[in-house]
Amino acid sequence: MTGQPTAEDEVVELCRDLIRIDTSNPGDHSGPGERKAAEYVAEKLSEVGLEPQVFESHPKRTSLVVRIEGEDPSRDALLLHGHLDVVPAQKSDWTYDPFGGEIADGCVWGRGAVDMKDMDAMILAVVRQRLREGRKPPRDVVVAFIADEEAGGAWGAHWLVDKHPELFEGCTEAVGEVGGFSLTVPGDRRLYLIETAEKGIGWMRLSARGTAGHGSMVHPDNAVTALAAAVGRLGSHEFPVRLTKSVRAFLEQASAAYGLEFDPEHPEKTIAHLGPLSRMIGATLRNTLNPTMLDAGYKANVIPQAASAQVDGRFLPGYEEEFFATVDELLGPDVTREFVYHDAAIETDYEGALVAAMEEALTSEDPGAWPVPYTMSGGTDAKAFARLGIRGFGFAPLRLPPDLDFSGMFHGIDERVPVDGLGFGVRVLDAFLDRS
Repeated sequence: MTGQPTAEDEVVELCRDLIRIDTSNPGDHSGPGERKAAEYVAEKLSEVGLEPQVFESHPKRTSLVVRIEGEDPSRDALLLHGHLDVVPAQKSDWTYDPFGGEIADGCVWGRGAVDMKDMDAMILAVVRQRLREGRKPPRDVVVAFIADEEAGGAWGAHWLVDKHPELFEGCTEAVGEVGGFSLTVPGDRRLYLIETAEKGIGWMRLSARGTAGHGSMVHPDNAVTALAAAVGRLGSHEFPVRLTKSVRAFLEQASAAYGLEFDPEHPEKTIAHLGPLSRMIGATLRNTLNPTMLDAGYKANVIPQAASAQVDGRFLPGYEEEFFATVDELLGPDVTREFVYHDAAIETDYEGALVAAMEEALTSEDPGAWPVPYTMSGGTDAKAFARLGIRGFGFAPLRLPPDLDFSGMFHGIDERVPVDGLGFGVRVLDAFLDRS
């Protein structure tokens, strides 16, 4: 329609508006929740004739889902999903207000700029343009904007899957966050990392008990000593390298991009060329354990009866049993563990028509694009949808400047996304939907 705004016209302001709605999720329902952001998205979708369903799993913990009819509703449906919550941010740490949505140095700044209100805005902008123009996708597309991803999704994606699986009827494939971003390599080429796997999550609370008493006396069963020793063993343990299918595929192609011979016995040689991205990719070579919290005692001269700690464990697809067997061995007999949060590792093959659609959409906008599969060291809502048998990919397309530490933006300070990257993203996402 003449005079109607395009997705490129809208996406930056949509992203800024979403960032300005504080949806910080500290993990205990004490934050503002996602309701205001969900109401904003629902209004934007209603403006183009859609009727999204809004769900509140807990006061202010709000998600919404809408189905867009495709040209051929008999085909399996595609799920596009993004989460509305963000991790908290402290204003004094940032160059610009983390909830200001400022534009500076060619970027939109703010909490959620890359995790993941940029993708939310891209989905919203593309859907709005297509509906205004009357362009149906080739098949039904279910669009979901979801609460609580940053705390594991118990009140978001997992809740929707448990309580309303009918919303995703017919969906066999899904596209979400943390994929489709570029890494500049020699020869004016860019690897675009498409997520095909995620490590599993084991957040654990460790507990030790002993005899309480006076700090001046001898206590062979000191809970703090037992716990500290176990935490030290966990934190210093290095798991062996396990090259899963997705990790190996990425390293082989990354090696080719840098003109290296891939050495499976020493994959770190390739990872050393990846710059800041090496932190995330390096974590996918093996299972990991990181102590994050300690709690014991209330006075310097009182030996407490109990001590506790929390650790963040991540395990590769196919290696969960090995991971927890190692954890239990390292803990020893005097320390017990329980889950704070536990979710599966997932992996899918880098093949099929949907993968081809992603590749073609990228190369149509960037002739130097080199799409590759990769494993994400963290986790996303794809884990919840995998329980319904939905095959998940990370594909939030962005062409990035070579010097931007993109992976460091996730949960970091001064999070920002290039304005040009958002324009690129909506063009690729629209082309992808045409091919999907």
